Amino acid sequence: MTRIAIDAMGGDNAPRAIVEGAVWACMEYGIPIELVGKLYDIERELDRIDQEGIVASIGGSLFPTKRIKVNTKTLDIKKTQASEVIEMGEAPGQAIRKKKNSSIVLAVNAVVTGSADAVVAAGSTGAAMGASLFGLGRLRGIERPAIATVLPTMKGPLVLIDSGANTDCTPSMLYQFGLMGSIYAKSIFGIENPRVALLNIGEEEGKGDELAKETYKLFDENKDNINFIGNAEGKEIFLGNCDVIVCDGFVGNVTLKTIEGVAKMLFYMIKQEFYHDLFSKIVGLLVKPVLKRIYLKINYEEFGGALLLGVKGITVICHGRSSAYAIKNAVKVAYNAVKSGINESIASCYGEK
Repeated sequence: MTRIAIDAMGGDNAPRAIVEGAVWACMEYGIPIELVGKLYDIERELDRIDQEGIVASIGGSLFPTKRIKVNTKTLDIKKTQASEVIEMGEAPGQAIRKKKNSSIVLAVNAVVTGSADAVVAAGSTGAAMGASLFGLGRLRGIERPAIATVLPTMKGPLVLIDSGANTDCTPSMLYQFGLMGSIYAKSIFGIENPRVALLNIGEEEGKGDELAKETYKLFDENKDNINFIGNAEGKEIFLGNCDVIVCDGFVGNVTLKTIEGVAKMLFYMIKQEFYHDLFSKIVGLLVKPVLKRIYLKINYEEFGGALLLGVKGITVICHGRSSAYAIKNAVKVAYNAVKSGINESIASCYGEK
C-alpha cells in the first residue's frame, strides 16, 4: 500500500495546515500518511482536529468555509519524530548537512528506507530539492532534477518545466527537461504525443540568446524522440497550443510568480467591483457560482504541488503558503505519480531498468 511521507514542519502555515491537509487526504482518498516533525506539535494538531474538525477553506475569503468532522484515531497515520527544522532563510546545502534530524531530511529518508513511497514538502524548495537529490540520487542520464508545475490552459493542462530548481542551464539540461516534461504529460494526463515548446521571446528559430538558439537546435535534431513544435512566447502559455513548455528555472519561477500575482489582482479587482454599489452587489451574488468555477480552474491549490523530476523517488514540492486544501491535493499528486511509474518511464529513455 502506498504511503506518503509529509514534512509536517515545512511552510508558512505549518504545522496546522500541513497536518490538516494530511488528515484530509487520508480521510478522503484513503491514502496512508507518515507525518514527520516534532511529535508534540503533530499530536497537538491531531487532538485539535478531533475536537474542532478540519477547516475546509478554498479560495481564502472569496468563498465560505466549512468544517469537516474527523476522528484521526481511525485513520492510517504514522508519526515520526524529527527534532530539527530547516528554516526558509537557511542555506539549503549547509542546513541539510548540519541538520541530519530535520523534518525534510527524515521525510526523504522514509522513502529511502521504504517506510514511505513519496514525499510532500511545503518548506524551503532548496532544502526539499537538496534532501531529495542527496538522499534519493539522480536518475541515470539526468544532469539536474527539475520542477514540473502544472498550469491550466484554454484546452487542458500544461507542464511548465523548470519552474525554479536550476537558474543556470545548458542546452542538454533543457532538452532533458523537455523529455521529462513530455513523459509527465503522457504518464499523468494521458496525452499520447505531448507537444513540447521552448519558452522564448519570439516564435522564429533564430530568436533568443545563445542558450535558446542552441537548445532549439538540440530539440530539432532529436524530433524522433520528442514532439518538438518550436518556440512559444509567454502570451501563448494559456492558449493550449502545446502540452509542455521548457525554460530554465529562473525564467520559469518568474513566469510562475507573475501568473500568480496577475490572477490575485484580477480576482481582487472583480471582488471590489461587486462591492461598488447595490446593483453590483446583486450581480455579484448572481455570478458567484460562475466565479467559483473559474477560480477552481486557475487556483494553484487545485494542483497541490509540483513534481521534482529526475530523482530516484517521488518528491512533491508545494507552495510555501500552502493551505490544508493544497496539501490534500499534493498528497493526491504524489500518490498518482507513484502509481503512474513516471520514474521508470524516464529511466527507460536512458536504458536504465
